[in-house]
Amino acid sequence: MTENEKNEKECPEGYIRQGCTCVLPEVTFTTLIMSLNTSALFHLGEMQDPETGQTGNDLVLAKHTISTLQLLKDKTKGNLIDKEEELLGHVLADLKMRYVKASG
Repeated sequence: MTENEKNEKECPEGYIRQGCTCVLPEVTFTTLIMSLNTSALFHLGEMQDPETGQTGNDLVLAKHTISTLQLLKDKTKGNLIDKEEELLGHVLADLKMRYVKASG
């Protein structure tokens, strides 16, 4: 193992090494959308908690997260770059289909 690999492994999960410090990745609109997507997928039972290995199944929280993403889409209309708008649209469409499947 190289010294660089050893230093990277010392950071807690989700953190990255920046110089000699472990920091969270940069906050961007894309990372916000992906974070909410991950949360919704967990609540839909589609992902395991990395620490416990358990899956969630809370349709109320899944719907709340999907509604939050819809609110972001509505409130940011005309203010996003094309890539952000496409990502948000795809994430919402996917989550809505998964929600219907999970609740049916």
